[in-house]
Amino acid sequence: MLRWLLVTLLALVLINGLWPWLRRLGLGRLPGDFEFHLWGRPWFIPLGSTLLLSLVAAALARWL
Repeated sequence: MLRWLLVTLLALVLINGLWPWLRRLGLGRLPGDFEFHLWGRPWFIPLGSTLLLSLVAAALARWL
C-alpha cells in the first residue's frame, strides 16, 4: 500500500513539473478537459488528458 502511495505521489510531482511542457503539446485542451471558475478560483478537471496519459502508460508498461 505504501509503495502505491509513493508511486502516485511521484507521478503527480512529475506531471506537475512537466505540465507547462505538456500544455504546449496540447494536453489540457483535449475534449473532456474542463476548466471553469468557481468562487473566484480557476478549477481544472483534465478527464481527456488523464485518459490519454493512462493509455500511453499502459502501452508502455505492456511493451516493456
